[in-house]
Amino acid sequence: MFGRISAIALNTYRESLRARILIGLAGVAFAVAFYSIVVGAYTLRAGARVVSDLGVASLSLFSIAVAVIIGATSLYRELEQKTIFPILARPIRRGEYLVGKYLGTLLTLAVFILADAGLVLHISAVLAGRPVALVAGVGVATLVVLGVAAWRSPLARTYGFIPWSVVFLALGVFFSSVAPTERRVVLGGSALAFLEVGIVAAWATLFSSFSTPFLSSLLTLGVFLIGRNADSLARMPVKYFGPHISAAGRALSRVVPNLQIYVPPRPLLAGEAVDANLALYLGWAVVTCVGWALGLLAVAAFVFKKRDFL
Repeated sequence: MFGRISAIALNTYRESLRARILIGLAGVAFAVAFYSIVVGAYTLRAGARVVSDLGVASLSLFSIAVAVIIGATSLYRELEQKTIFPILARPIRRGEYLVGKYLGTLLTLAVFILADAGLVLHISAVLAGRPVALVAGVGVATLVVLGVAAWRSPLARTYGFIPWSVVFLALGVFFSSVAPTERRVVLGGSALAFLEVGIVAAWATLFSSFSTPFLSSLLTLGVFLIGRNADSLARMPVKYFGPHISAAGRALSRVVPNLQIYVPPRPLLAGEAVDANLALYLGWAVVTCVGWALGLLAVAAFVFKKRDFL
C-alpha cells in the first residue's frame, strides 16, 4: 500500500513542478523576500525584523495560493487527460490514489516553504552581520551543484529540488545563528505555515473529488477566509449584526478549522511571551492539522469512491 501511495505522491510532485503557475508564484515569493530588504532599509535598526516578519507573511500567503491551485487542479487534470483510467485499472484503490495526490501536494509545498524560508534566513544572516560574499557564495554554490546534477541526471531535474531545499534551509539556519530571535520567528512561522497548508490542501482535495477546479478553488478559498476569521465570526455582536447573522457567524466558526492559530503574534514565535510555550503550541497545532487532514481525506476518499467518471 505504501509503495503505491508513494508512487502516486512522487508523480503528483513531478506534475506539479512542471506547472508554470507554481514557478511564477515561487518567483514572486522570492522577489518579496528581496524586497523586504528595501523596506527594512527605511527602518531604524530593525531591518532583520522586517525581513523575518514580511518573509513569514509572504511565505504563508503564497503557500496557501499554491495549495489551493495544485489541490484544486491536480485531480481534475488527471481526469481531463484520461490518465487516471490506466492508473486505477491497476491494483490500487481510489482512496490510496487520493491520499497519494494529497501527499504529493504536501511534498511540493514542503519544497516551496523550505526554499523560501532558507532564503529569508540567508537574508536575515546578512543583515545581522554575516559577510555578504560568504552567504551569497554558498547559496550560489548550492545552485551550481543542483544545476550540474540536473545536467548529468534527468532524475535530478525533478527530484533534486527536494534535497537542495533541505540543504539550503540548513545553511540558512547555520548562517542566521547571529540572529537567533529572527531565526526562531522564521522557523516557527514556516512550520505553522506548512501545517496550515496541510489543512487547506485537504479541503482542496475534498472539493476536487466531486467538483470542477474553478468551484473547488472558490470553496477552498472560502474555507480559508472563514478559518482565518473564525475568532471574529464567533464574537460578532448581536447589537450590531442582529441575532441571525451573529448565530450564522458562530455556526461557521465551529464547522471550519480555526486557521488563526497558525498565524500567532510575533512575541509567541520569538519566545517573548512568558505565558506561552512555543513547543507546546506547535504540538497542539500538529494535532489539529493531523485531525482535520485525516477526517477530510476520509470523507474525500468516500466521495471519490462513489464518483462515476463516465
